[in-house]
Amino acid sequence: MNKYESVIIINPNLEDAKVKELTERFSKLVEKNGKLENVEEMGKKKLAYPVQKQTEGFYEVLHFEAEPAFIAELERVYRITDEVLKFIVVRKED
Repeated sequence: MNKYESVIIINPNLEDAKVKELTERFSKLVEKNGKLENVEEMGKKKLAYPVQKQTEGFYEVLHFEAEPAFIAELERVYRITDEVLKFIVVRKED
């Protein structure tokens, strides 16, 4: 298993409860397919440039271990979730 870090930017117009619900959903998906180390909730931050007409977003960072095949599934789930503005998953060096 490899170590990964995933940064997700969530639509700022959502209520805090909905943001927490999304974070829980992604965390459970990672736990089911790997080992979740921790979740950093960085809060609402200004974006460098507008994304989908939004200038702010909720930042969430997931640190986890998983098999490389799982990353494609995780990115697919991010893509089909309308509330996710942007995301990136990177492999951390050991």
